[in-house]
Formats: sequence, structure tokens, C-alpha cells
Amino acid sequence: MTVYDAVVLAGGAARRLGGADKPGLRVGGRTLLDRVLGACDDAGRTVVVGPRRATARPVTWAREEPPGGGPLAGLDAGLRRVAAERVLVLSADLPFLTPAAVRALLEALDGASAADGAVLTDPGGREQPLVAAYRTESLRRELALLAAEHGTLAGLPLRLVTADLSLARVHHPTASFDCDTWEDISTARGRIRDDRSVLDEWISAVKAELGIDLDVDKTGLLDLARDAAHGVARPAAPLTTFLVGYVAALRGGGPEAVATAIREAGALAARWAEEARAAEEPGTPDGSS
Repeated sequence: MTVYDAVVLAGGAARRLGGADKPGLRVGGRTLLDRVLGACDDAGRTVVVGPRRATARPVTWAREEPPGGGPLAGLDAGLRRVAAERVLVLSADLPFLTPAAVRALLEALDGASAADGAVLTDPGGREQPLVAAYRTESLRRELALLAAEHGTLAGLPLRLVTADLSLARVHHPTASFDCDTWEDISTARGRIRDDRSVLDEWISAVKAELGIDLDVDKTGLLDLARDAAHGVARPAAPLTTFLVGYVAALRGGGPEAVATAIREAGALAARWAEEARAAEEPGTPDGSS
């Protein structure tokens, strides 16, 4: 992965949300800010510009000058605290931003040597400058020129900083979805409960809540739970998966320990089911020999 820093803009008045603390609103059990921070947790340094809040992982805090001075003032405050040659710039209200989308932006920037940045486009093809990776010095140069021209960065529109930059474009169907209204919040909360993604969302939320980073073999665990429920009894499913996790932790943790425990418990469930079938059919092998 390319070394990069991240600047997350978490200020703003959220007027369309009635002044609510937008980055602190929860979608899928996690705050919008924590969801964004989770997507860029491999950044060398992450600077959050805005009022201090509780976050799931450590960050560097900054405030724009003046407070409430707008996105360019916030971006300037964040850039003063980063050191990497590439910087990821994000708003704090992106519920569907993923590590894969972040990687795509960084790879697009690396692949376009003449570009100043790589910006995500929304489903309508519009560029989203607050879901983008930039060359740090290109942003600093443009901000300095704007400050010299206007005497301040406060209140200036975001589009001014990207107007003269050469940008690569990366399309993603959902990562640029942001939450400006209560309707957007409601849409996001409903979408993550869609049957096609609810397990991934739930596992990500649990891992974040428990402070762990582990690749979960969903298929293996679900198959084990199914076999325990059908071959033993329904309550055996959650208890068996708990015991698998427990013994994997005792054995040092990690995906290999989990996979081994799943195989062992799965074999036991298969033997148990074979004995049950034998008991129902007198005269058949019981599987014990």
C-alpha cells in the first residue's frame, strides 16, 4: 500500500440536519466519522479537522481558522499537520466508503504520474473532491495561491482548489454517497441492512466495537453453525461458534487458528450427525468403528 496521510473534514454547521452533530450520527451502529476512519485506518497520520469527539481510533485533531470557515480553511488546517507526499481528503459523512475504494484512489494517483490527484465520481459522473487522493504539495500550492489572491480561505468554495488541478477519475457506485439530510441518513441506515450486505456490515461493526482486526471466514462459520444446529440442536449453533472463537484465541488467534478450530468442530458435528442417523436406522453402522 502506498504511504499516505489522511485529512478528514468534520466541521460544518449541518444546517440541513437542524444543526445536529453530523459526524457523530450513527449508521449501522457506528458514527459516520468512525466509519470513514475505518476505511483509511492504514494511513500514516490521520488528521480530523473539527471539534474534538470520541473516536474508535487515535487521530490528530485540528481546527480551521476561523472556526466554521469552510472546507478550504479546514483543508489548510489539516494539511499543516501531514507529512506524506500523498494525502487522502475525505468528508466525515461517507457511510459506504470502503478500504477498497481508498486503495483504488491511491492506485489511480500512482498510475497517473502527471496527475495532481485522483477523485471519486458519483453515479451521475460528478467529481467528488472530498473523496479523493492528492499530491500534498499540489494542494498546498493551490491553497497558497488562493490565500494570496483572496486574502483568506474562509468562505471560499471548494471547487476553487481543484479548478486548476489535473485529476484522474475513479468511479465507485456507492462510496461517494454522503449524508446531508435526514432522508440521506434514513437511506443509509436502510441500505446497510439490505440482505446482500448486512452480514458484512454487522461483522465490521462488531470488529470495530471490540477493537479487533481479523478476517472472518463467514462461510466456514455459517456452515459450522448450520451443521451444529441440524446435527445436534439449534442452540448448539451459537454456542459452538463461541467455543471455536475462544479456543482460536487460546491458540494464539489469527485466521489459521480459527480455520483449524472450525475444521475440528465441523468434524465433530459430522460424527455427531452420523451417530444420530445410525440411531434412527437400526442395523446401520454407527460411525464409531
